[in-house]
Amino acid sequence: MPSRRHPTRRARAARGLARLAAGLALAACGPPAPDSHTFRVALLTPGSISDGGWNAGAYAGLEAIRDELDAEVRHVETRTPAEFEEGFRDFAGRGFDLVFGHGFEYQEAAARVGAEFPETVFVTTSGNTVRPNVAPMVFELEQATYLLGFAAARMSASGVLGLVGGRDLPSIRSTFTAFRAGAEAGRPGVRVREVFLGNFDDSAAAREAAQALLEEGADFLMHQANDAGRGVFLAVSERARLGKRVFAFGTNRNQNEMAPDVVLASATLDIPRAFVEVARRVREGRFVAEPLRLGLAQGIVAVEWNPALAGAVPPALRDELTALEASIRAGELVVPRGEF
Repeated sequence: MPSRRHPTRRARAARGLARLAAGLALAACGPPAPDSHTFRVALLTPGSISDGGWNAGAYAGLEAIRDELDAEVRHVETRTPAEFEEGFRDFAGRGFDLVFGHGFEYQEAAARVGAEFPETVFVTTSGNTVRPNVAPMVFELEQATYLLGFAAARMSASGVLGLVGGRDLPSIRSTFTAFRAGAEAGRPGVRVREVFLGNFDDSAAAREAAQALLEEGADFLMHQANDAGRGVFLAVSERARLGKRVFAFGTNRNQNEMAPDVVLASATLDIPRAFVEVARRVREGRFVAEPLRLGLAQGIVAVEWNPALAGAVPPALRDELTALEASIRAGELVVPRGEF
């Protein structure tokens, strides 16, 4: 058999140099392979994403992040502080880049878990808690609810308006504060009654609360009750079918079609646009841990009128509302809001 000779040290060195040269030549031919890291984003909501409002808007934002930023996304419904923390920790532990906690109530859990997972960014939608990797995105829905309060007071026959809230949270009270301020600006001496349900799910309780407000003479109702808000619309629709002139307002998303016979307008948030912008900053390394305030001037907050009921709003009032909105956008009119 022919002998098998092992390569000499010089031959091995020559081959190594050849491989190195070949590698350098390939590198010179084009850029290195792109980073294969998949951008991963999760969302925690305090209620059902089928509520047609607050939570549905957040889920639409998550889908927009998936579609526009080619991200892997996940969602979980969490209802208690323990579940908030568990959800944050689970996603951060799995290496997610960004986790949204959709609501004021997620602040404390975000701060605690954020300290354990500095590589994950935690964003709460409302609040004032800031840490190196934790920040709030504050939607100034108050600017829209102020305008709705002004319109309701001007149009009300009874001078009584009603508000139905889910849980009594500072962020929800703030929108009620703005509604009340707008109403008082539109009609000094107007009465504004408010009721809190203690939850965001009980449509039957919301219906009963709305019926009670209507019995007290309220002819305009606005809710901040998420899924339970359907009960408010039902009560107002039932009263309208009895021949009463009553109206409702939607919030967070355009809810005009949920009860087109009575929902005069909705105070809306373009949550998908806001979510995508924040996620893009995180993905590109431009995220800064500071409150991000978003309102009419940024195109995130709006009042969307129901075209089916356009004739109910007097032209002169439309003109007043247009002027008020312009003043808010320009910063000339600062809408009252809660301290949180």
